[in-house]
Amino acid sequence: MRRSPLVGVLQETSFYGAVAFFFVLAAFPFYWMVITSFKTNGDLYNVSNIPFWFNDPPTLEHFRYLFEKTLFVTWLLNSLMIGVCVTAITLVTALPAGYSLARMTGRSGEALGIGIFLTYLVPPTLLFLPLSRVVTLLGLQNSMWSLVVIYPTFTIPFCTWLLMGFFKALPVEIEEAAVVDGCSLFGAFIKMAIPLSVPGILTVVIFTFTLTLQEFVYALTFISASDQKPITLGVATDLIRGDVFYWGEIMAGALIASIPVAIAYNLFLDRFISGITGGAVK
Repeated sequence: MRRSPLVGVLQETSFYGAVAFFFVLAAFPFYWMVITSFKTNGDLYNVSNIPFWFNDPPTLEHFRYLFEKTLFVTWLLNSLMIGVCVTAITLVTALPAGYSLARMTGRSGEALGIGIFLTYLVPPTLLFLPLSRVVTLLGLQNSMWSLVVIYPTFTIPFCTWLLMGFFKALPVEIEEAAVVDGCSLFGAFIKMAIPLSVPGILTVVIFTFTLTLQEFVYALTFISASDQKPITLGVATDLIRGDVFYWGEIMAGALIASIPVAIAYNLFLDRFISGITGGAVK
């Protein structure tokens, strides 16, 4: 049966209409953040102005305030340091753990992997007391290094489960051939398994780094000193004075923090998607 041209046009129009709707829905918060960052205070707080565009010439006043009158650079460096350290700890732990679980025979490896993943689902509010005890024993109260200790508790379980699915997809014969050629089991893991699992490893890096960059609850609980705060906590707390919200500065800080994440996702989008799907379906 031949399809009517009108039906094809309607289907194509509805498809692109739905895509445009979801694009606007996803892009609008970022657009709002950009224009708010460059608006003058007079433009922001004048209720008679159109809020979706510039009524006055754009300004860099809010960015200047962030870098000159706040600890924004310190917050940004703290977040980068925490993200790098947590990502390194997660990789060092999750890679051998995921590989070991993937190579375990029988159903024990799968059951253990699911058990590790379930710990990722434990609500953070239930872990405040035990984690605060750990932080106290380590003498890391009110320090950004407490977050380096805490964040791997929820990044390692998920990343281990994800990498386990990736390593299961690798044929065992590749590693056996490496052993026959003279490699040890550890050498086969380093020289064969890891290079073939780059999409999964890259996914772990992006997931871990962005998760630590956007985490707020633990940071708010364990850190109060301004010079120890990550960027999420510093922007959300130090730019609010009672009932006064410095919206221009808050949006400028959020914009600067979101740009590196957006660039990373766009550069490695294909590998990130293949890493998520490849590790999830196994």
